[in-house]
Amino acid sequence: MENDRKKIILVDDNITNLNIGRNVLIGEYDVITVPSGEKLLKILDKILPDLILLDIEMPEMNGYETIKILKSKEETAHIPVIFLTAKGDVGSELEGLSLGAIDYISKPFSPPLLLKRIEVHLLVETQKRELKNYNDNLHEMVREKTETVLELQNAILKTFAELVEFRDDVTGGHIERTQKYLKILLAGIVNDEIYKDEVLSWDADFLLQSAQLHDVGKIAIKDSILQKPGKLTVEEFEEMKSHTTFGVEVIKKIEESTRESSFLRHAEIFAGCHHEKWDGTGYPSGLSGRNIPLQGRLMAIVDVYDALTNERPYKRAFPHEKAVEIIKSESGTHFDPLLVNVFLAHEKEFENII
Repeated sequence: MENDRKKIILVDDNITNLNIGRNVLIGEYDVITVPSGEKLLKILDKILPDLILLDIEMPEMNGYETIKILKSKEETAHIPVIFLTAKGDVGSELEGLSLGAIDYISKPFSPPLLLKRIEVHLLVETQKRELKNYNDNLHEMVREKTETVLELQNAILKTFAELVEFRDDVTGGHIERTQKYLKILLAGIVNDEIYKDEVLSWDADFLLQSAQLHDVGKIAIKDSILQKPGKLTVEEFEEMKSHTTFGVEVIKKIEESTRESSFLRHAEIFAGCHHEKWDGTGYPSGLSGRNIPLQGRLMAIVDVYDALTNERPYKRAFPHEKAVEIIKSESGTHFDPLLVNVFLAHEKEFENII
């Protein structure tokens, strides 16, 4: 029904951009177009939308100034804001995210990408509200409803991880597959009694859930780099590498507002260490050997295997046999030799997932 449609306010000082954006969104949402930050604030006294698309570069009051005011007011602080920008530097994007924006979309934007981003963010917000409402009454049903709460929290986590994955849209399904590959390796480690004590000290469910956040830092990387149909320049690759450190920063931010540490500790290690290499030539810290946490050494194998066996803008998909050959050849250089042995013993299970 019309009344059930989500409301979106689009703010841009360029009338052409407003018309284009409205035409893209009107089929799915109730759209209000606003030419300035000042007028947005006046409208919010009467209407509270489900999401705001906010241009950064506007005269008088720019997007950064506008979002500061939005986040300072209790009645508007909860409204999700996505920045629309023609800027391309990482510093500008990080500034916007630090001020409370949930995402960046580069102009000129792709209509399907804009619609998909909005859809996923609105889903996240709906689930967050459901979780909050649920937790308000949780003291009356803690024991019988704990499992349901965990499922809902994991659904939010999964949705957020899929949002990050969608930005890198050529790797669809990457997060789900890497979880399955990790599960195979963990079972193999316990069976072969390699690093068995450390693995058995982990909560396997927490570990596998936290693995979904290994690429969360990609939310700070520009679309033009994530989706580039070719080899990255040196400068672009340096920016791409920053997704590891930014991922750690994001997870540490979450840690500051929760008492749950083991789950997030796994996530932090996955995000920061999955591109380290056994011989010390990886990034971001150049760790080597067993100085690389075991979670990072595990993710290195499954991440590379999935990259090899799926098509990317810069390469075709390799067959399973070729991927196995490459991982085997990099045992002791890129990968932990003991973990490569576990992988080789179970590589047919990997192939079955493909």
